[in-house]
Amino acid sequence: METRRKKRFIAGATCPACGKMDTMMLYLEHGVEKVTCVQCGDTQVQTQEAVAEASRQAEQVIGVFRPE
Repeated sequence: METRRKKRFIAGATCPACGKMDTMMLYLEHGVEKVTCVQCGDTQVQTQEAVAEASRQAEQVIGVFRPE
């Protein structure tokens, strides 16, 4: 039995592989977001660990509030 995936197209997005515009489809597969070009089939995946790591590097802690 095949699971249907809800496809959402990203308006104005250009495929990095083939350069076509408005062909990028975003969908969720096994809890992981994937972006695929419907023109050439190029797929990009970003796991949650990569997202967390990238956001942690950009964080700046000003101070820690410790009520007493």
